[in-house]
Amino acid sequence: MSRPAARILLASPVFNEAKHLEKTARALAAQALPPARWVVVDDGSRDDTLALARRLASEIDFMEVIEAGGEVGPGADNLALAREARAFNLGLAHADWRSYDLIGKLDGDVELPPEWLAALAERFAENPTLGLAGGRLVEADGEGGWARIEIPSHHVHGAVKLFRRECLEAIGGIPERLAWDTIDETYARMRGYETRSFDDLVARHHRPWGSADGRLRGRARHGECAWILHYGPAWVTLRAVKVGRSSPPVLSGIAFLWGYWRSALRRVPRVEDREFRDFTRRELRERMRTVINFRKGPNSRRKIDAAEPLISQRPHA
Repeated sequence: MSRPAARILLASPVFNEAKHLEKTARALAAQALPPARWVVVDDGSRDDTLALARRLASEIDFMEVIEAGGEVGPGADNLALAREARAFNLGLAHADWRSYDLIGKLDGDVELPPEWLAALAERFAENPTLGLAGGRLVEADGEGGWARIEIPSHHVHGAVKLFRRECLEAIGGIPERLAWDTIDETYARMRGYETRSFDDLVARHHRPWGSADGRLRGRARHGECAWILHYGPAWVTLRAVKVGRSSPPVLSGIAFLWGYWRSALRRVPRVEDREFRDFTRRELRERMRTVINFRKGPNSRRKIDAAEPLISQRPHA
């Protein structure tokens, strides 16, 4: 006897996504298991995003469009204001998310392959401890091809998250603050759930990661996220070396370090939960210990990198 299909709710905060939103919508309409409901939340777009979204909603029966409301002036730091998290929560509240089995966030510049939702739904059904899942993202490499954004398997891109409803309830929903999309998955693991990105599910990300508010500004904000999340100086230094290899080289790593130490000097509020702090530091110590052991054992073929990004937020323009 086959299992009934999971009821999936997706919410998409969008801002100035007129260039990419139709690709996202057409890919969702072509899913082997389409969502039961897709709420697109326009967050004050200044291009044709809202009009395009409304036209698409007239053609796609599971899609609807709402407006977030609230004006933010030019030059505002949208990542720091957590506008994306706020708009996502508005979409969930609008749809009464507790009546769905799986609840996800999908950015308006991501193009999913047809099997994405069906494959994830099946893996949630097979593994009751899986609480938060996603896949991999690739971006245009500037040479006519696509390059994968490297993340560790326990991390889930903020652009393509899918929660088990019980997991989202257990973590108390999504916090509307900087670093929200690492805070949520850390709490999921604290509550006994597995978080996982699957290598065989690959989606196209049409707007380069970290580019919406300027790359260096984005790197500095990610450094601030590292401070907020209680990441220690040793891990931050390793991460800065890796970030420094990205564009613009060297300056990206410096900006990341600057964001971290500037936040420390300014005493930017961190996650106050002591349990969260202790859990995070234990995880980081264990990952760094694994790297050290890996390097001592050259016969191992498994690639592990403690400096892989644990923060995936893309600045919300």
